[in-house]
Amino acid sequence: MSFLSRLLKFLNWSNSAKPEISLDTELYEQLKPFRFPLISVVLLLLFGTLGYIFIDNFSLIDAFYQAGMTFTTVGFTEVASITPKGRIFTITFILVGFIIFTLSIGIVVEVLKRGTLISILKERRMLYKIARLKNHFVICYHNLYTIELSAQFRENHIPFVVVDDREDIAEIAQIYKYPYFIKAQPHTQIAFLKTHLSSAKGLITLSPNIADNIALIASVRLYEKEIDRKKPYHIITNSDSEDDTQRLKKLGADNVVSPSRLVAQRLSAMSVRPDMENLLEQFLYTKSSPIDIEEILVPDYSWIRFKRLKETHLRNITNADVVGIRDINNKFIPMPNGDTLIGTGTKLLVIGTVDGIRLTKRLVKSKHKPEELKYV
Repeated sequence: MSFLSRLLKFLNWSNSAKPEISLDTELYEQLKPFRFPLISVVLLLLFGTLGYIFIDNFSLIDAFYQAGMTFTTVGFTEVASITPKGRIFTITFILVGFIIFTLSIGIVVEVLKRGTLISILKERRMLYKIARLKNHFVICYHNLYTIELSAQFRENHIPFVVVDDREDIAEIAQIYKYPYFIKAQPHTQIAFLKTHLSSAKGLITLSPNIADNIALIASVRLYEKEIDRKKPYHIITNSDSEDDTQRLKKLGADNVVSPSRLVAQRLSAMSVRPDMENLLEQFLYTKSSPIDIEEILVPDYSWIRFKRLKETHLRNITNADVVGIRDINNKFIPMPNGDTLIGTGTKLLVIGTVDGIRLTKRLVKSKHKPEELKYV
């Protein structure tokens, strides 16, 4: 990469994706105090250059060189002999330059000490990184659930952005290794723009206060209509009661997780069938497990539509088993036999190795019959 390319990338002037919201106004506001030092230095050098030209008849380049050398007090010898008037002018020029230099340093230190300029530059850089994300998840509110969820997302290489209005969100992001984060009220338009929600896959709101979750879900669904999004956001949230669960689903949540119910189910499974729980812990809940399970949607263009399960020969090709089928009416068929028909909108519950499931997904989402089956 050339120096010019690196410079453009550092200044965010490259042709990469741009954020949906600009911080230029805030940045220019913070840079305003630097106008006095810059203008003062330019005027002072102009004053010194003209002074040496009129007092000691210096050429333009010699006068500018002498003015710059005097202002910076580098201590070089004079470019030409200076008259007594010129020496008085030089002393005055040094004193004025020292005053302006001191004031300028004070202004620069004060601006940097406030930290706002540095924060804006860091946030601006973060916005450009987030603008390059596609099909990511926006996780709202930092808590224990967010910490665990972010760890799972990192392990599975799922891009995500954490948004919270806490003052210490930057320190939290560094501690818990959040790659992307935004400080803002999650339900506001600014948060939607900064997190690049328009290109996100979905949103996860994990506030312990149901009012926050309700406000956020309603805001996201309204934003969805504003941008005329074709595919709805996948919204996941949490609740502590059945009433709250039903209310959140009516408002537009796709999935509502009840921590108390999950804990109770897990404890029940451990109590009744501890061996089965250990088996699940070993094979399904660990990242390095050779076995995985996934539900695969059969698209309208798939070649396996309107075929019987045995006619697809998925088991022979991928070494993965279809252990359940959910039809378009949400009716679940456990352990389907070979004569089960795969219809429109069917979901296949597949268990097998990670590679086997990946191959099964590719075959199911293909328009054309695989080469292995063309002569079967």
